[in-house]
Amino acid sequence: MTYQTQQIHQDISGNTNGKNAIVAKDLSIYYGDFLAVKKVSLEIQKQKITAIIGPSGCGKSTMLRAFNRMNELVPTAHATGEVIFYGINIYDQNIDPVEVRRHIGMVFQKPNPFPKTIYENIAWGAQINGFKGSKSEMDNLVEEALVGAALWEEVKDKLDQSGLSLSGGQQQRLCIARTIAIKPAIILMDEPASALDPLATLKIEELMKELAKNYTIIVVTHNMQQAARVSDYTAFFTMGDDRAGFLMEFGETNQIFTNPKQKVTEDYITGRFG
Repeated sequence: MTYQTQQIHQDISGNTNGKNAIVAKDLSIYYGDFLAVKKVSLEIQKQKITAIIGPSGCGKSTMLRAFNRMNELVPTAHATGEVIFYGINIYDQNIDPVEVRRHIGMVFQKPNPFPKTIYENIAWGAQINGFKGSKSEMDNLVEEALVGAALWEEVKDKLDQSGLSLSGGQQQRLCIARTIAIKPAIILMDEPASALDPLATLKIEELMKELAKNYTIIVVTHNMQQAARVSDYTAFFTMGDDRAGFLMEFGETNQIFTNPKQKVTEDYITGRFG
């Protein structure tokens, strides 16, 4: 275990006080010379669901990926400012981004199960992230993850079938199970239900509420009704004249949707623009 890994583990296990899971401070994200997200400061509370909403191109997904340094997979991307996760600035040069992603998982817009069995989707993800338990312990982990993703009853008799054989909604829940199997502190979700039918979407939303009992969830969504239904807090992003995305308003979801402080927030939520 690297020093960074030990330090992050110690801070997570030792930090039971405080309401925030992760905090952005004056965070700006660039792609080359283009400023995509401008000087965002945002506090994300533990074991709550925070929705990020806003018009296309305002930097929602860029902001989401900044929370686990996924933007750095784009060669031209770089950040200024800080993201503080359990007392550690994850953008510190001594912090390994791969280690950050073990604690801050990501569920993508399109379900992306591995071309492996349902069992192996969970087991392989756990193994590459350091799981070294026995076969029976792995069996328990797989079951626990699938139960946690509300998928166990549907797949318990076909764990040796391909994850790709599942429906789209089931595949997305399998990806969520794969994420929670490595026991992250935070789960990032980028439009997790946008490719799903209404019934599968409802299951994902119900699952998000259940997961929030144990995890902090940050979700990007274009669906205003979804944000209103599932989130505790909402961050509204928009674009300035320089085309950079910035945080216009943040607050409890009920306040943002019923009594926004900014007219541009009200205009977006009511469909006048966006």
